[in-house]
Amino acid sequence: MKIEVLGSGCAKCNKVKEIVQKLVNENNIDAEIIKVEDIDKILDYGVMVTPALVIDGDVKIAGKIPSEDKVREWLMQ
Repeated sequence: MKIEVLGSGCAKCNKVKEIVQKLVNENNIDAEIIKVEDIDKILDYGVMVTPALVIDGDVKIAGKIPSEDKVREWLMQ
């Protein structure tokens, strides 16, 4: 599984990465977590507002911090 956290490195972006890392570790999920700060790559996903979370190429959320429950749901699909 490839997980990308899109954002400039702001506190909200870091919080999303923290949530994802925590859930990946707790659930022993084999995933590569990448922090994407390159604005061109972020725009390639059609994301205009960060933070955003992309799982296996699919933008799951943009512009806000998702709940742990929601992230867990996405990771278990």
